[in-house]
Amino acid sequence: MTSKEPLQSSDRVSTGLPGLDEVLDGLRIGDNVVWRVSDLNDYRRFVFPFLDAAAETGRQIIYLRFGQHPPIIEQHPAVRTIEIDALGGFESFTSRVWHLIEQHGRGAFYVCDSLSELLNAWATDAMVGNFFRVVCPLLFELDTVAWFALHPDRHSRMTLDRIRETTQVMIDIHRHGENVQIHPIKAWLRQSPTMFLPHREQDGQFQPITDSSDATRLQASLELEHLHRQPLLDYWDRLFQEASRALSEQDADCIADLQEQVLQVLISREPQILALARRYLSLEDLLGIRSRLVGSGYIGGKATGMLIARNILLKEAPELWQQNLEPHDSCYLGTDAYYAFLVHNGLWPAIMRQRSKAGYLTEAPALRDGIQEGRFPDEIRSELERLLDHYGQYPILVRSSSLQEDGFGNAFAGKYDSVFLVNQGAPEQRLEALEDAIRQVYASSMSEDALRYRQQRGLDQREEPMALLIQRVNGRFHGRYYLPDAAGVGVSRNTFAWDSTMDPKAGMVRLVMGLGTRAVDRIEGDHACVMALDHPNRQPFRNQDESYRYSQHLVDLLDLQQGALETRPLSEVLENTTDLPVEHLAEVDRAATTRAEQIGLKGPVWRLTFRPLVQKGAFISRLSDLLQTLEAAYRHPVDVEFTLHLDEQGDPAFNLVQCRPLATVGEAGPVPIPDRVPEERILFRTEGHFMGGNINLAIQRVIRVDAAIYATLSTTQRYEVARLVGEHVRSSKTPTMLIGPGRWGTTSPELGVPVRFSDIAGVAALVEVSEKAGHMVPDLSYGSHFFQDLVETGIAYAALFPENSHCQYHPEHLDSPSLPAGQPPSPDAALRIHDLDHRQLQLRGDIVRQTLICFFTD
Repeated sequence: MTSKEPLQSSDRVSTGLPGLDEVLDGLRIGDNVVWRVSDLNDYRRFVFPFLDAAAETGRQIIYLRFGQHPPIIEQHPAVRTIEIDALGGFESFTSRVWHLIEQHGRGAFYVCDSLSELLNAWATDAMVGNFFRVVCPLLFELDTVAWFALHPDRHSRMTLDRIRETTQVMIDIHRHGENVQIHPIKAWLRQSPTMFLPHREQDGQFQPITDSSDATRLQASLELEHLHRQPLLDYWDRLFQEASRALSEQDADCIADLQEQVLQVLISREPQILALARRYLSLEDLLGIRSRLVGSGYIGGKATGMLIARNILLKEAPELWQQNLEPHDSCYLGTDAYYAFLVHNGLWPAIMRQRSKAGYLTEAPALRDGIQEGRFPDEIRSELERLLDHYGQYPILVRSSSLQEDGFGNAFAGKYDSVFLVNQGAPEQRLEALEDAIRQVYASSMSEDALRYRQQRGLDQREEPMALLIQRVNGRFHGRYYLPDAAGVGVSRNTFAWDSTMDPKAGMVRLVMGLGTRAVDRIEGDHACVMALDHPNRQPFRNQDESYRYSQHLVDLLDLQQGALETRPLSEVLENTTDLPVEHLAEVDRAATTRAEQIGLKGPVWRLTFRPLVQKGAFISRLSDLLQTLEAAYRHPVDVEFTLHLDEQGDPAFNLVQCRPLATVGEAGPVPIPDRVPEERILFRTEGHFMGGNINLAIQRVIRVDAAIYATLSTTQRYEVARLVGEHVRSSKTPTMLIGPGRWGTTSPELGVPVRFSDIAGVAALVEVSEKAGHMVPDLSYGSHFFQDLVETGIAYAALFPENSHCQYHPEHLDSPSLPAGQPPSPDAALRIHDLDHRQLQLRGDIVRQTLICFFTD
């Protein structure tokens, strides 16, 4: 190949070969040039003249080295080589390239390895096209010229079309022995009568093949050559094709190796989760997951946890769970679909701004809006249509399943959205509703609560693509309502044991009738049923009236007429249905029934105590077995979500919908509790109703909300109190205890202080007080998302009930100044800040004795 004087002008760039410049009418500033080759040596032959011409004009030239093939450029005095690891995943690689391009600024020239090498790193062909669609516009915007190679036989038609659509110049190189032809496929904003014909190279010149007979013979020879070349699938499709072959042929030597390869691209990168998956997800299981996957990539933490847990039960205790565990009917939207959605909607620049330190929180709202307005690529929409065909008109639940979610140490409990769909109406309506739900879950990854959670746990710079778990809602149709018989959260460690005879290792359950939303969230104005599995009949109530008062009165269900998730009083649900298994879940309140009949209301009045389920069936023994089996396999306490399907005798079958490692507070040694502390030195003392294991904390600051003043404030003023609390917590550098009326973090200001958890996550201890003023009562939310946040963050928790004999509470010992006479109540007056510079306050808890005391040591 020879070179003459190259072409250069203010907006023109030479390829380094005048003959090629003549064919293409030169390159333009901003051109991305894609060379489609079968042999990388042909790419190299065109690269070096380009480098020499660029070097003569003083251009900054960067070689982006990421392939496993031999280097395109070994040495060149004008070229800076930057090596980038593609194995870290699409987002980390694309972000790195993006930032490099930004750093080198306008006018830099780039030569890149073969894009096809990214298949080996990412497994999926679509992501190669998405990478190019991200970086090509940025390179164009910054007036660069960039060269890429591509092996077209290794890519799908869709990817090739998207790269062609995005690039400015595309050239095919065909080789037949020593005969080399180039065939320009695209040259943006330039044209000639022969530009897009095949060209033979001869003595540095490229002659168009203008004779149709010659062109036909050339094409026939190329097609004959392709007949003998095996078309290549991308790594993803080849991997699953080879897995199917190995299973059908029972090729034992290949099965274990292929299982490991599939786990690495479908399940997780987290070592502890991978270790579990190796033991409990066979290659056949993995192929079953693939058959239910929309798109490609990882299925995410929530889906992985559910599938592993189900297989643990079926493998370790098949005699019990083959009959009593319902088959799952879940589908998955892979992480690649999330990235494809972002790229398709031009949101990658916004992602890069949000990933910066300055834009982490400030750029999130605009990005969230962009996600909610986005549209899905056609290939994803068609698969979603098929998914809806599978479920028919059964309600479905769209759940987050991000890469980091439900892992060891990072539950993300309640941080991302889940969306119930009644799934009624015409197919077009159901598809639109499904797409809206997916957008909502995607957008929730940019919520402030989720972002602060990631930031507080040092996860803000780690990849967090959102996969989705799509499940048929377990339940039955009851006229206009659809709901499961019951649902709950079970944990294998009861860190809220309220009685010294209870064994924390026996576990506990938080149980509700209807949808499980009322089991995982702090219920506003209502109560789930909490049971210690070793003493399920022992409730933390003084009498039956109190047990009825603090039971579940409202039911979450899907209302098919309203087309939404709704909350209905139990009495109303029972009035409108005839076939709910209420007799297996509830007891008749005879006194209330008599009163109702006296005023002409229909009876009976049911109370959801779940005693019939506990006393007459195998629910407790089966749940205990489930939790113990999973904890043994995980070698770690677990947290599960489930629904129950009761037969006519009330015998329960379980549908396990989620399993994750339970965050636990580290078990410390025994903590000395002083037996006799003068009352004037006690701030509070309680038996039971606390969490945090054995506690020994020195408290230097107390932030207390005065219940008497808070009860007189307007709703707006109560939100102002919450804002002030957040400010004071964030500014505090010392161990702080937060004391307030009713429920911290409630969404209903009449029930407590409506702070966000991210605002109070820095405190050492959180105390909720039952206050007569305003009738604000703590919610002992064992097993809820709030519970998970407390444990993960290492916050000690106590609920104080001063009206009970087992509790003492003396806020007056904090020397709170009284409100001056005549001064109207205000948010500032409701907030009391006590800096204990000259007094030492100790918080000590003994989990065995179930005693917690907070006292002044002097």
